[in-house]
Amino acid sequence: MKKRPLNLNFLSSLFAICVGLLFGYVILLISNPAQAGDGFGTILTGAFRDMRSVGRVLYFATPIILTGLSVCFAFKTGLFNIGASGQLIVGAYLAVLVGNKGAALGGAHWVVALLAAIAGGALWALIPGLLKALANVHEVIASIMMNYIGMYLVNYLVVQTVFDQLRNQSLPVAASAVIPRWGLDKIFPRSNVNAGFFIAVLAAVTMYVILYKTKFGFELKAVGYNRDASRYAGINEKRNIVLSMVIAGALAGLGGGLLYLAGTGKHIEVVNHLAPEGFTGIPVALLGLSHPIGILFAGLFIGYLTVGGDYLQLYDFAPEIIDVILAAIIYFSAFALIIRTFIQRRAIRTGGGGAK
Repeated sequence: MKKRPLNLNFLSSLFAICVGLLFGYVILLISNPAQAGDGFGTILTGAFRDMRSVGRVLYFATPIILTGLSVCFAFKTGLFNIGASGQLIVGAYLAVLVGNKGAALGGAHWVVALLAAIAGGALWALIPGLLKALANVHEVIASIMMNYIGMYLVNYLVVQTVFDQLRNQSLPVAASAVIPRWGLDKIFPRSNVNAGFFIAVLAAVTMYVILYKTKFGFELKAVGYNRDASRYAGINEKRNIVLSMVIAGALAGLGGGLLYLAGTGKHIEVVNHLAPEGFTGIPVALLGLSHPIGILFAGLFIGYLTVGGDYLQLYDFAPEIIDVILAAIIYFSAFALIIRTFIQRRAIRTGGGGAK
């Protein structure tokens, strides 16, 4: 199995980013031509206005790096984990539950709460994994169903266990369950960044080692490349499908724990919409070329755009323009993927390029 050409992959992501930013600039021109240049400059430089802004980039990037890793890990086994949103919110609920009820745990409280989040995400991904492995139920259908079941189940459980009736949201977690800052509050004052960012980086590095340096990772990728061939080679296809989904769910659940234990006043709201951070993991994985280290930088890039977009209001632009830019980047990423696949397949037919 040859590696895809790295330059072509990188250029396709760069193309998507540049065209998406250009599209955003056009929107700014249409909205307010006189201040379009200043607004666009703010998008590009806002994240570097001060150390607080840099800290906010790291904070926003943390959960979407985890959901991006979740999507990527399943994809390496040929699975499309669109259920990261449900896995994230189930993990978040268990983290908040332990965070609210387990103050007696002392210094280990936040660690146990994060472990609960990991377990919740893994459990929620286990179901579509088993359905895929044992009954060949498509993981996209099963994951979408689990997203909505997870959302409504968490709404019910929050009301029954950790509900703040005045605010229609979960109760705050104990101070001992809040993820420590580890001195980052001094480097990035007045920002919400905490040790969760280091956990996200560690998860990316660990995932890289598993996928590219271990026999287990080789087997997972072999199943993703060709299930029939991997089966004939003696690889347990069904076991690897289930394990891949479980690990992907654990990563998404960890992202939920890091999001709601950050001590930023964020609570689980009893609302009927899916957690957006789960779906943001898809473009993060796409921009990151489905590579753990690439996903780390893709998450930082989206965090960078998000913080830059917050300053658009200084020039009378709606901050939602950033959502338009991100949507354009996603669209053009998908378009670039189609073109890249076409070029690679043509190269294979003519004998001038690498294989998938």
